[in-house]
Amino acid sequence: MTNKQVRVRYAPSPTGQLHIGGARTALFNYLFARKMGGTFILRIEDTDQTRHVEDAEAKQMEGLSWLGIKWDEGVAAGGDYGPCRQSERLAIYAEYLQQLPEKGAAYECFCTEEELAEERAAQEARGETPMYSGKCRNLTSQEKEKLRADGRKPTLRFLVPKEQIVVHEDLVRGRVEFETNGIGDFIIARPDGIPMYNFACVIDDYTMKISHVIRGEEHLSNTPRQLLLYEAFGWDKPQFAHISLILNPDRKKMSKRDESIIQFVEQYKELGYLPEAVVNFIALLGWSPKGEEELFTLAELEQEFDLKRIQKSPAIFDTEKLAWMNNTYMKQADSERITELSLPHLQRAGRLPQELDEAQRTYVKELVQLYQDRMRAASDIVGLTELFFREEVKYEAEAAEITQESHVKEVAHAFLAQVRNADDFSAESIGPLIKNVQKETGYKGKQLFMPIRVVLTGQNHGPDLNRTIHLLGRERVIRRLEQFVQSATS
Repeated sequence: MTNKQVRVRYAPSPTGQLHIGGARTALFNYLFARKMGGTFILRIEDTDQTRHVEDAEAKQMEGLSWLGIKWDEGVAAGGDYGPCRQSERLAIYAEYLQQLPEKGAAYECFCTEEELAEERAAQEARGETPMYSGKCRNLTSQEKEKLRADGRKPTLRFLVPKEQIVVHEDLVRGRVEFETNGIGDFIIARPDGIPMYNFACVIDDYTMKISHVIRGEEHLSNTPRQLLLYEAFGWDKPQFAHISLILNPDRKKMSKRDESIIQFVEQYKELGYLPEAVVNFIALLGWSPKGEEELFTLAELEQEFDLKRIQKSPAIFDTEKLAWMNNTYMKQADSERITELSLPHLQRAGRLPQELDEAQRTYVKELVQLYQDRMRAASDIVGLTELFFREEVKYEAEAAEITQESHVKEVAHAFLAQVRNADDFSAESIGPLIKNVQKETGYKGKQLFMPIRVVLTGQNHGPDLNRTIHLLGRERVIRRLEQFVQSATS
């Protein structure tokens, strides 16, 4: 197969936002297409209208676009093999559904839901694997007409051949075999003619000339059914690659109700993560590069990606690694960009008005620059900068202990005098003021800087002290020093 023939797809159902697992599937397909010079297609599998969520399709597309994953064909992009929403392809499915009964590969099934439930219950009671018994396989024309006259509407079932082994050579998992006796005749169309997932998926992949199906391990059980459909039609099948499950930090299967991790791409965007960091992290969930390097741009991933390096074992969603990775990217990012990401969080917290003047915007940028190397997400700015928006100093435990040391009051009193008399309160002017306190009191190093930091911030560790004092502002600094000196005296 030449590179030009590679065609892959991401085919979500419009049932919600872009999940991290779906984003990984999309990313792996996209990277493979780019590496092989192929085509990446976005298809929407929306035949099950009962699960349809309003705006879910748009949310999927917005999530992919935010991550930088661009599709070449499909929804909103066009192409020669559309339409790319299954709900718009019903006439195509109907044409192929007619062919299988003619080939003797499918039949009408008139069993009701109640009958099927009773059959499953009886099988389970006997300790058997539930599957359809095939009792409608050999209905006569007269029996079918009678059932129709009784008001029954048939589904269409695929006739699974008995005593066969379906062999699947997976590009990730290697050779996988399935016994047809364990599958059972499966429904390929509902009574209203709407196709079921496995049938529609096969028709879509065939008519869109999909060369490789790269999808999650949870779809592995669908593979034998789809391979049997390819065989019944006499079509060449695509190559399949089933990527591993993603486990939560406790190494348990991840569910959408799992609150131990953030699972949706939109949430990361809202929290102020950088898309390049999220992409980098997702790429390493079940795939490993050749060397030890872990930081890759999307362009670098396009060159590095190789299906052979996808791991069979489950991927662990390491939240700390994602936080570290995003922090690394944030440190390197332009401060103006991080300011724009941080600003809405400060506004929602009531720290800033919705409309900022130039001085306020400059102040926010300086705050962000002060904490940018500590931020694991833009939303962190609210907690990190709390001390700049409080009237009273809130002392952390270790800091409170330091305030009891005998020399702290002396240093605070001397610094208060310096601040009151200062003509300039820029960050550059703070250093000389502190130097004057050193000369006056004789304290230096930790004994000099720690009292000032603790009294003004309530913390014994923090970013650059001079810039912190400048951003606190002269009035707030004087007020906090006065309050401390008064309380220490009383």
